[in-house]
Amino acid sequence: MASLEWLLDLRAVAKASSSGIITDDAPLENQLPPSKDPWYSAPDDWEIRQPGDVLRIRSASNLTNVVEGSAAVYHILYRSTDSRGQASWAVTTLFVPNSFYCSPSGKAAILSYQFAYNTCNVDSGPSFALSGVMAKSEPNLGIKSSTSLITEMLSFGWIINTPDHLGPTAAFGASVQAGRASLDALRAVHRLFNLRKHPGFNTAIWGYSGGSIATFAAAELQPSYSPDLSISAAVVGGLVDDISTALDKINRSPIAGTLIALLIGITAQYPEARAYLESCLVPEMKDEFMAAVNTEVTQNVGKYAGKDIYTFFKGGSAELRAPILQELYNKQAKLGYRDTPTMPMFLYKAIQDQFCTIDLTDATVDRLCEKGADIKFERNTVGNHVSEIENGKPRAFGFLRSIFDESYKSPASKRNVVDVTADVSSQNK
Repeated sequence: MASLEWLLDLRAVAKASSSGIITDDAPLENQLPPSKDPWYSAPDDWEIRQPGDVLRIRSASNLTNVVEGSAAVYHILYRSTDSRGQASWAVTTLFVPNSFYCSPSGKAAILSYQFAYNTCNVDSGPSFALSGVMAKSEPNLGIKSSTSLITEMLSFGWIINTPDHLGPTAAFGASVQAGRASLDALRAVHRLFNLRKHPGFNTAIWGYSGGSIATFAAAELQPSYSPDLSISAAVVGGLVDDISTALDKINRSPIAGTLIALLIGITAQYPEARAYLESCLVPEMKDEFMAAVNTEVTQNVGKYAGKDIYTFFKGGSAELRAPILQELYNKQAKLGYRDTPTMPMFLYKAIQDQFCTIDLTDATVDRLCEKGADIKFERNTVGNHVSEIENGKPRAFGFLRSIFDESYKSPASKRNVVDVTADVSSQNK
């Protein structure tokens, strides 16, 4: 395999090119939140650039101390397109492993992992939060830190990409925004790598829960939005097929604050819908509701755990089913109704998922397989939405290894749905 050592100084590669990429040579030690960091802004004339074009790059050296197994880390700001088709931009974080995996044909592996950072707060994106709250575990929930997952993936020699897929408006729930930003992040990475000689790459995408929205949307938008981008496979866990059907399940739950983030996020790029949303709020409660925009995601979840979010609205839950919002849900929240994904897909989900019911995913899989999609879907008979994060991980890794080592063979029957019993907690006893 041709040497990839030049990835250890990707800024120098960008600077030596004639691509017009702005490079920042200052070491990043004490990172500012995006809302206060001038680096998180698009340069002049960025709108005329093509989706996936790299606009800025800097070394995120602070993250090499946080994420074990990373030889180099970069922040990349790139051109993208928002949900309404307007020019936009986003940031992705690229992790280079200490040693590189090499497939039998000599290719390296790129995995884009779309994190579930369910927020309307721009300072809660992975590019910043990985140095803070995403480096912490939630032992009471059995959830490991996001940084530990990156370390595990890097240990396989995979190059890891983690986009801030909600974009500069933190448009949580806007699946088109998330899908396009995820695709353009990979375009940006590929274009950077193409500045130097390389052995080629096998590329896959993966996301769980809120990250499944971005990942699944990327898979179904890819044929029309980025047909130039080669993606070998998609892995989707805890699929949120249509978050608008889960409003009652989220309300009064431990993650009730996610409902506030969803309503603010999904209307972020739609001024008319946002105006309607705000007009429905109880006047003396409006400031508290909208404060979520400036509240870090874990603080927002903690603040509203178990609360009835419908009490913020003059007409209660009925306000959230108004035609102007329902139209937005249909455009942005419903997955599986766009192009048929062309890459092999591995889906996994707990049958007793308490937030995203299994029947919706069963229907999504059936509908897409009837159109020719290649999907393996494992329905876990044990656990729930949270436990499946860890229960599904070994199976996801196994599928990804078959993609990266080029041993995966598409089955004669493109629809492969099986019930499994996978409980990693019992294996650790």
